[in-house]
Amino acid sequence: MDGETKTTGASPWLKTVVFGRNPKRTAIRLAILIIGTFILFKFVLIPIRITGISMEPTYHDGRVNFINRLAYRHSDPRRGDVVGIRYSGIHLMLAKRVVGLPGETVAFSNGKLYINGEAMEEPYLKFRSSWTTPEMKLKLNEYFVVGDNRSMPPDAHEHGAAEKKRIVGKVLL
Repeated sequence: MDGETKTTGASPWLKTVVFGRNPKRTAIRLAILIIGTFILFKFVLIPIRITGISMEPTYHDGRVNFINRLAYRHSDPRRGDVVGIRYSGIHLMLAKRVVGLPGETVAFSNGKLYINGEAMEEPYLKFRSSWTTPEMKLKLNEYFVVGDNRSMPPDAHEHGAAEKKRIVGKVLL
């Protein structure tokens, strides 16, 4: 029996690769990673799947994005931000762009956005529209939100005033 070695289960190098040199430290790191991931995706980032073409070309149908729930904890949404809006219950969210801020008057005329009677530049738009809507005065807790694909007819597009409490967070690019 000289020179023979007895094999018992997995080889030491495999254990080292899987568990590391210190299995206790590896277990602690794994637990921290799992808890951190749980907290991140439960309380900070909400995954959403874009369905429909109302945010084309910025966000494409079927793409998964995340909403940062902490983005507006210490500040308010700004014009141009893409936000997640709780539409109905907790499971249905809309991704829309903020174009009107609280207290402003918003209107569309021949596809052009007007805020307080002044035409606004919208560099994120690729598809122009022929929308014409009457002026709408926003309340002090409302934002005017709309999708980027304005080639759709206005009645096929969810848009309008959204209360601040319905804005869940900022959509990450």
